[in-house]
Amino acid sequence: MSINKKLYRSGPYADLFSQGVQVGNALYMAGQVGIDERGAAPEGLLEQMSLAYGHVQDVLAQFGATMDNIVDETWFVTDMDDCMAQVEALFTERQRLYGKAPEVSQTLVQVAGLVDPSFKIEIKCIAVTE
Repeated sequence: MSINKKLYRSGPYADLFSQGVQVGNALYMAGQVGIDERGAAPEGLLEQMSLAYGHVQDVLAQFGATMDNIVDETWFVTDMDDCMAQVEALFTERQRLYGKAPEVSQTLVQVAGLVDPSFKIEIKCIAVTE
């Protein structure tokens, strides 16, 4: 049985990785990190989170979706203490980016590291389109 998939590939590793895959009305996004257009990550967790969500929005747009379509998100952070010390500011910014209080399931995971040692957060989402 063959599954009909719609892929979105971008970035320097587009030949290796998909940024998103849509199967039916389910959209699975690869983890997005907080880098700018030059590929540099700012020092702060809050700034990286904002940039990562910007990339989430870009992937969603490729499938005609918005942040409202997200049903599940996972944050992978390299320093849980840093994250929890800023949790109020992080969640305030997250709500601003969603445009309202997000209606999603959430998972927060501490990892030993991400692909680049300067990365502090990676955000992975699942969305449902109509």
